[in-house]
Amino acid sequence: MEQYHWAMAGHLLGALLAGGLIGLERSYQGRAAGFRTHALVCMASSMLMLVTLYQAVWFAGGDTVRIDPTRMAQGVMTGIGFLGAGVIMKDGVSVRGLTTAASIWTTAAVGILVGVGLYSAAIMATVATIGVLSLFRWLERMMPTMSYADVVVSFEAAQDAGPQAMTERLIAAKFLLSNLAYALIDKGTQVEYRMVIRSKQNDLVDTLSKLLKKEIGMTAFVITPRGD
Repeated sequence: MEQYHWAMAGHLLGALLAGGLIGLERSYQGRAAGFRTHALVCMASSMLMLVTLYQAVWFAGGDTVRIDPTRMAQGVMTGIGFLGAGVIMKDGVSVRGLTTAASIWTTAAVGILVGVGLYSAAIMATVATIGVLSLFRWLERMMPTMSYADVVVSFEAAQDAGPQAMTERLIAAKFLLSNLAYALIDKGTQVEYRMVIRSKQNDLVDTLSKLLKKEIGMTAFVITPRGD
């Protein structure tokens, strides 16, 4: 086996390892794009960069060949953008998958670094990416931040006190709300409220559910926390 074959094998294995490590964190968090997806994205990016890096091997064009790896890198990152968009899902007014999409895009960049042989930069980028996905998650939980949730509440129409009363009760319980929508459903027998609730309380779902259970005439409610 020629020497460049061993070099290409090193590029591909390095990319596979880097992508797999990043993907493990996503798999641990239960994301759809996890270990295998990130490993394949990183290795594919490395493969495409090898096409440019070893152009002299497959195209004997002599001095007429101009090697410009940056063009291939631009194409890779553009294509990966479509893959990242596939993991972003809109659930009501919530958007999920943004962090996973960003990690896929970053993994592609790591694969490019490995593909052109910048191993030290690729290692540092891999460690930094894993740190952002895991350590920064812990920092986010420790920081005093607002918790958000999408809430849908249904009442019997005869027992409904109106949007103003609903707003006042939530504010009295130290909840803030926005985007309040009001609708009559089931031929006017039910009233439905849709809103975004925010609070500094870490146990927003538990506290809010206990409050809503006490509401007179309440027939159903759904609380959906917002996350990445």
